[in-house]
Amino acid sequence: MTNDRKCRWGILGSAGIAQKNWQAMAHAENAELVAVASRDQAKAREFIERCAAQVPLAQAPDAVGGYDELLARDDVDAIYLPLPTGLRTEWALKVAQAGKHLLCEKPCGTSLEEVERMVEACERAGVQFMDGVMFMHSDRLAKVREVMEDERTIGDLRRIATQFSFWAPEDFLTQNIRMHSDLEPHGCLGDLGWYAIRFILWAMKYQEPKAVTGRLLNASGRSDSPHPVPTEFSGELLFDGVSASFYCSFLTEHQQFAHLSGSKGNLRIDDFVLPYFGNRLGFVSSNARFDCEVCDFRMERREAHHQVDEYASSHSTAQETKLFRTFSGLVLKGETDPHWPQITLLTQRLMMACMESAQKQGKEITID
Repeated sequence: MTNDRKCRWGILGSAGIAQKNWQAMAHAENAELVAVASRDQAKAREFIERCAAQVPLAQAPDAVGGYDELLARDDVDAIYLPLPTGLRTEWALKVAQAGKHLLCEKPCGTSLEEVERMVEACERAGVQFMDGVMFMHSDRLAKVREVMEDERTIGDLRRIATQFSFWAPEDFLTQNIRMHSDLEPHGCLGDLGWYAIRFILWAMKYQEPKAVTGRLLNASGRSDSPHPVPTEFSGELLFDGVSASFYCSFLTEHQQFAHLSGSKGNLRIDDFVLPYFGNRLGFVSSNARFDCEVCDFRMERREAHHQVDEYASSHSTAQETKLFRTFSGLVLKGETDPHWPQITLLTQRLMMACMESAQKQGKEITID
């Protein structure tokens, strides 16, 4: 006997990323989108029509004019919240108070205290909290972990290096919400650095670093932004025996690599956040060998390619679909998994510590 129960979703806010997740919900067999809310019902309707033209649903969701109206519905189990970070806390708390499960876009708050309030509200309400980092749900991570721990490819991990960047056109730098300090005060650090910090934490099995440093390399803002926001940022996380760096930027064209180095070799992922188009996700390990025979100096590459069968996007196997499948599964089981809010809090904490360091000219910040 098959179980055809579905987690009933509402989208609170019609941000661009919600269009991708419309499709993710459509591909997740245990999820159903029932309503989309905007402050203006006409905007919600436009969002629905635009998405349905490309990915039609068996039943079109309702267009709701007002966020409170969405939260008052008894046919919604979970809320996907893609509002700007500066507006998110108020509505995250209201989602929890309404007894709805919360999938929250990242960075989840403008401060650690805000995210702590969200998580505590969800705990009191007995609802699931999770952030929207899609790569956490990819099958590729399990394969990476397998290779990391095979004792011959990497050996003892010593160094992690990550970068996530894109070159933003002028209209982005002068108009986008990520360039307004009231809406997205952490700029590229919150938008891109969050992923890099999360990957480092995943690689370290969520061990806390001893200390962090951060450097604000560039900053600017929209003409109506009260303060500039980071547009180029680098950071360092220092663990016992392992160091990790990240670079994030709106000023450097597309790169999204993660590189793990150890006593025996290294591993690199060239697309750890947004997989390159295709039906397989991969990474490369290297155990280069240097030989010297008198005058003949030779470096041999010795690479191995590893893959998993998984579409990059827009498919039932894609990582964004697996995010909604995992979250919906928890809701339908009536369970909450504390792992997800715990790693959100740790990611936010380290991001804020890196920002504090940058504000203090790169001073090392101890993580207690």
